[in-house]
Amino acid sequence: MSEPSAIWNRHALLTPPQMGEADRLTISGGIAGMLLMENAGRAVADAVSRRWPKQKTLVLCGPGNNGGDGFVAARVLAERGWPVRLALVGAREKLKGDAAAAAARWTGPVEPLAPAAIGDATLIIDAIFGAGLARPIEGVAREVIAAVEAVRLPVVAVDMPSGVDGASGAVLGIAPKAALTVTFFRRKPGHLLLPGRSHCGETVVAPIGIADTVLDQIRSEVVANHPDWWRDDFPCPLPESHKYTRGHALVVGGAVMTGAARLAARAAARLGAGLVTVGAPEPAFPIYAAALAGIIVQPAGDLGAFRALLADPRRNAALIGPGAGLGEETRDKVLAILAAEKRTVLDADALTSFADNAEVLFGAIRSPCVLTPHEGEFARLFARVLDGSGSKLERACRAAQLSGAVMLLKGNDTVIAAPDGRAAINPGAPPELATAGSGDVLAGMVTGLLAQGMPAFEAAAAGVWLHADAARRFGPGLIAEDLVEGLPAALRALKTGAMAPGSV
Repeated sequence: MSEPSAIWNRHALLTPPQMGEADRLTISGGIAGMLLMENAGRAVADAVSRRWPKQKTLVLCGPGNNGGDGFVAARVLAERGWPVRLALVGAREKLKGDAAAAAARWTGPVEPLAPAAIGDATLIIDAIFGAGLARPIEGVAREVIAAVEAVRLPVVAVDMPSGVDGASGAVLGIAPKAALTVTFFRRKPGHLLLPGRSHCGETVVAPIGIADTVLDQIRSEVVANHPDWWRDDFPCPLPESHKYTRGHALVVGGAVMTGAARLAARAAARLGAGLVTVGAPEPAFPIYAAALAGIIVQPAGDLGAFRALLADPRRNAALIGPGAGLGEETRDKVLAILAAEKRTVLDADALTSFADNAEVLFGAIRSPCVLTPHEGEFARLFARVLDGSGSKLERACRAAQLSGAVMLLKGNDTVIAAPDGRAAINPGAPPELATAGSGDVLAGMVTGLLAQGMPAFEAAAAGVWLHADAARRFGPGLIAEDLVEGLPAALRALKTGAMAPGSV
C-alpha cells in the first residue's frame, strides 16, 4: 500500500491492537492516559444527556479501562443531577492504573455486578468489556447481559457492546443490543461487520485528544467505504468527451435468464460507459434486441464469434456471469476475456463454473479484475484453496491476495478487498437490496466504471456505495429495475455531496 492520505485516514478503521497503539503513541507524546479516559467518559455522558431526559441510570463497569470510562461517565452524569448507580465486576481495590484513578473519583456506592443490580433502572450504560475482548463472556457478566436483554431497557455501549469482537464483529457468546454506541477516535471493523453492527445501534465517534497524525505511524489498510477517498478517481464526462472516450463495455448474455444480463447492461450504461454491447446467444438474440434500446446487441453463438467481439480493442471492459449458465462454455468465455486482458468483472455463474479448478481462473488473471461473489459463491470458489476461518474481512483479504483480483464480497456488510492489502467495509445497505437481480445491477455498475478507466478497487467501492445509495433513496418495494432507474439521483447526490440519510 502507498503512503496513506489524510482523506484515507479520516475514514480509517482500527483493530483493537491498533487503537491500543494510538493510545500508546498519544501518551508517549505527553498526553496523560487519565485525560484520555476523562474525555472518553465525558463523551459518553454527553451523548446520553443529548438523547435522553434525566432518569434512573445503571452503569455496568468491567475491571479494565472500559470500566474506567464507565466510572467517569457515571460521575459526570451524577454531577449533572442524574440518579446514577454503578455496578462493578470484581472488587474495587483490584482496579489498576487509570481505571483505579477514575474509580477513586466516584463518590457513590459501588454495587457488585449481578442481575439484581438492574433494579428499577430505566437506562443502562454498558462499560463491562470493550472492543478488545478475546474470549466468550461467561459467568456473572453473561448473566447480567442476559438479564438486561430480558427487560429490554435501552443500552448505551462504551466503545463496543460487551461481547462484540472489535476486529471481526463476531459475538463472543452474548452481547446486548445497544441503542447507542459511543466509540473513540476511530471506529473498528466490528462496528460495521455483521453481526456486530446489529448490536451497536447508532454509533457515535467521539474525539478524546488523540491526534490524527498517529495514523501516519499506524497505517491502517482498512477504511469505511465513503466517496471522500475515491471521488477523485470517479469518471466524470468532460466538455470534449464523446461516447468513444467513455469506454465500451461488453456484457455476456445468457440463453435462458436473459433479464440478468439486460439489467447489468443498462446499469453499465447508467454509470457512464459510452457504449455497451451485449453478446447474445443466437436463439435469444431477438429478446435482447427488442428489450435494449440504446444497447448494442451482437450475436455470439459460439466461442469463435465471442472471440471476434473481444478482438475489438475499443471494447475495453467485460462482464460475464449474470444469467450466463454453469459449465464449460462459460469457463471458456471467461478465459477468453482474461486472455484478451480486458478490464473484467466476474459474477455469479462465472465464479461457480470454476469451483473445481479455481487455480486455473486465478492463474489467468493478468489485468484489472473484480470478483463479485455472495457468501455462497465465495464458499464454492475458495473452498479448495482457502480455509473458511476468520472474519469476513480477513477472508476477503486472503482471497484477493490469492486470486490477484479485487474481491467484492457482497452482503449487508459488503467488503471490498484489493490484492495490495487495502480493504473497505461498506457502512451498511438497506435490506431491500435482498431482491433478485440487484447483484446483476451492481456487477454492471462496476463494469461501467471500469470501462471508463476507474481503478478496480475504487470502482468496486464506488459501485457498492452508489448501489446502496440508490436503494436507500427508493425505499420499500424496491426491485432490481428500480435500482437502474434510481442511479441518476444517486449520481447527482454524489456530484453535489447531498448524500442520503444513513449513508455515512
